[in-house]
Amino acid sequence: MLTSLHEYLTLKRRSIHYMNLDDTYKHKGLRKALIKTLREKKLYQNEVLLAMERVPRHLFLPGNNAFAELLYEDRAFHISSGQTISHPSTVACQTTLLDIKENDRILEIGTGSGYQAAVLKEMGAKVYSIERQKDLHDSSNKLLKAIGYTSIKTHFGDGFMGWKVFAPYDKILITCAAPEVPQELVKQLKVGGYFVLPLTNEDDNQIMLRIFKKSEEEFITEEHGTFAFVPMLKGKEYTKKKP
Repeated sequence: MLTSLHEYLTLKRRSIHYMNLDDTYKHKGLRKALIKTLREKKLYQNEVLLAMERVPRHLFLPGNNAFAELLYEDRAFHISSGQTISHPSTVACQTTLLDIKENDRILEIGTGSGYQAAVLKEMGAKVYSIERQKDLHDSSNKLLKAIGYTSIKTHFGDGFMGWKVFAPYDKILITCAAPEVPQELVKQLKVGGYFVLPLTNEDDNQIMLRIFKKSEEEFITEEHGTFAFVPMLKGKEYTKKKP
């Protein structure tokens, strides 16, 4: 049974013709250099960096063969539906803060390209991911399955409402800037679990928080620096038809 993107690309990528899933020696070299740069910061768990080294980031970006060198720099890129794929350092930070254990059940709010979900899966987590943009949900779901991540569960829905059917979760991650801590998500987090999210404060700064749920009534909140994310929006959005 295939359990990682690396195994899938090694054994199956030649059989898929409707997507370019090439992961060349050039891509691997660029990825290795990026991870080396992140490792030198001494801020992130080694297991997180090893997981990121196994995930070809370029596959999650449009036009992935045209600007390979840029795609493996520590920068964010626009994808579609007004969304972005985060800086690799941001992915490393949030994933490290989750403190993932084997078989943790993780709810991700904001599937986006699917890259963060793939990293979580490479960490050995059971991943449940919600995306509010219909076209982005459909494309990322298709890509994740095409490249071997068939066990990642994705859902088109409102991130503020979570995904009750699979709750409770060991960890919850929001990959967009929340205007408040969504209380429905807090309810879906296990006691003893971590909730990682960027929260927009009254000065319009986005502060990375890690909230530990000590009990149903008691929480411990840590701040981990300022970041830049697209805003978290309520509801669902369908693809707009051109007139």
